Amino acid sequence: MKTVDQAQRSTPRELGYRMPAEWEKHASLWLSWPYDPTTFPQRVDKAEEAYVQIVSLIHTSEDVNIFVRNQRMEEKATRLLVESGVDLRKIHFLRFNYADVWFRDYGPTFVKNQHGQLAMVHWIFNSWGNKYADLLKDGKIPQVIQKKTQLTCFEPDMVLEGGSIDVNGKGTLLTTEQCLLNKNRNPTLSKGEIENYLKDYLAADNVIWLKNGIAGDDTDGHVDDLARFVNPTTVACVYEDDKKDENYEALKENFEILQGATDQDDNKLRVVKLPTPGYVGEPGLRLPASYANFYVGNEVVLVPVFAHENDRVALATIQNLFPKRKVAGINCVDFVYGLGTIHCVTQQEPALES
Repeated sequence: MKTVDQAQRSTPRELGYRMPAEWEKHASLWLSWPYDPTTFPQRVDKAEEAYVQIVSLIHTSEDVNIFVRNQRMEEKATRLLVESGVDLRKIHFLRFNYADVWFRDYGPTFVKNQHGQLAMVHWIFNSWGNKYADLLKDGKIPQVIQKKTQLTCFEPDMVLEGGSIDVNGKGTLLTTEQCLLNKNRNPTLSKGEIENYLKDYLAADNVIWLKNGIAGDDTDGHVDDLARFVNPTTVACVYEDDKKDENYEALKENFEILQGATDQDDNKLRVVKLPTPGYVGEPGLRLPASYANFYVGNEVVLVPVFAHENDRVALATIQNLFPKRKVAGINCVDFVYGLGTIHCVTQQEPALES
């Protein structure tokens, strides 16, 4: 693997790299095609339908790289995409025997610098605190991508999933204590040491620590279900109005933290409330349904919706926050049975031009 000479002790930050904000221009989107009935019980076809929608809406403004496990899966994905009118010239398939679809968490974090260079950060993936041993092999995906792209790859000795962080591209990063300070991730690292990793590898000088995530989230509180930057000074934050809901206290606390937070220049943030879709799932099985799990493409924002009356409010709110992009809802009522939705399965590769 093409890595930076460790003897030089070079970090991405020292070489001028930073993690761009998601709304900055992309070269492409990365995905892994769904197939596993364990992830989507009796719902694989519904997951595929959601993927077809994602690719159909995105591929007109950015290329789409799709991992498949074998030729048979590639042929099926190709057929479904062609039937939906997708231009296959914008689609690039890669084959690897991956376990699951949560690309945001096991894929690389792409970084770029002012010299027009792109690189990647390959964090350690331990399957959300070693919860699912059979998914650990997905941590090899960044190696496959590096071999394909020949990008410089930085490998920090730290566990981190992409869904646990969100950045404004200017030096401020959102995360949660429940996840990054969890002893099932980096038990030997202090809060300050974790912040240093985020500074050195993502150029995040200012870390805003939220507290806890939503009910049903097996990732230990990923921030992409809670709060997302929508521009350098504005955060969309999920808020529950029903005081009887089990998410009420945690979401209220996070909202209040953001109201008191500042950006890298010590300016207060604008915090916009996003509603919740309420209880999604079955009795005794609450699923982590959140409108914050959206993906910001070059021309479109893809938002998970859940056949709830708040779908309309969430879509209108996000449309107001992205006035120059089309906002499209993707039905995730079945998809969320996998315990994640759109942002969880996507990863953007930045374009080198601004």
